[in-house]
Amino acid sequence: MPHLKSKYNPHIIVANGENAAAGRGINANIAREFFEQGIHGLTMGNHTWDNKEIFDFIDDEPRMVRPANFPPGTPGLGFTVVKGNGKELAIVNLMGRTFLPAIDDPFRAADEIVAQLAKKHKCILVDFHAEATSEKIAMGWHLDGRASMVVGTHTHVQSNDDTILPQGTAYLTDTGMVGSREGILGMERTAVLRKFTTQLPVRFQVCEGKWHFHAVIVDIDEATGKAQKIQKIRLLEDEWLMD
Repeated sequence: MPHLKSKYNPHIIVANGENAAAGRGINANIAREFFEQGIHGLTMGNHTWDNKEIFDFIDDEPRMVRPANFPPGTPGLGFTVVKGNGKELAIVNLMGRTFLPAIDDPFRAADEIVAQLAKKHKCILVDFHAEATSEKIAMGWHLDGRASMVVGTHTHVQSNDDTILPQGTAYLTDTGMVGSREGILGMERTAVLRKFTTQLPVRFQVCEGKWHFHAVIVDIDEATGKAQKIQKIRLLEDEWLMD
């Protein structure tokens, strides 16, 4: 994190933390470490509830959001506003419905939440945690001109379609993952291969091989909330050590 902050000098840093606890949710210690490292906001996804410890702190942590289209009464926040280095950013977390568990309509939720936030905030980030690329792209177009940026998470592989849509929304289908590049989506590959080849139950373990790091940085016009620039970040362990 110090290396990245020195190189890119971001005002506000947001991370998706739903796989932070060995691939299964997040706990209070890890969330605290992220904030101490300089992350201003955390988003989640379909693994939000995998680590039961989250119920002990999610209602007391305003910097973390879980998908806003979970049913009413679900613990935690679906959107929030974070501040850093004299700037502020509204953050919305939504989850898709294609190939994922049944959940409320993310498009209707996006309409309601973004309209509410836009009354007071120009700069709005939407983390759309979804499986299908078509659903993510649809959300990008749906919010073009209303959100500053729509960034997809969940599929763990950084996509190559970073763009600024016609009405000024920065878009990327998937920002990619942070973890081992020698595993399969961050998990030890032997177990994953056994699952695919035998269809027998297996226990997945986080791979400890050489890592890769993916992210995206967006410049936003504070006066209009429109994106001015979007840039993917991809680091490999070997290259980073030589930098």
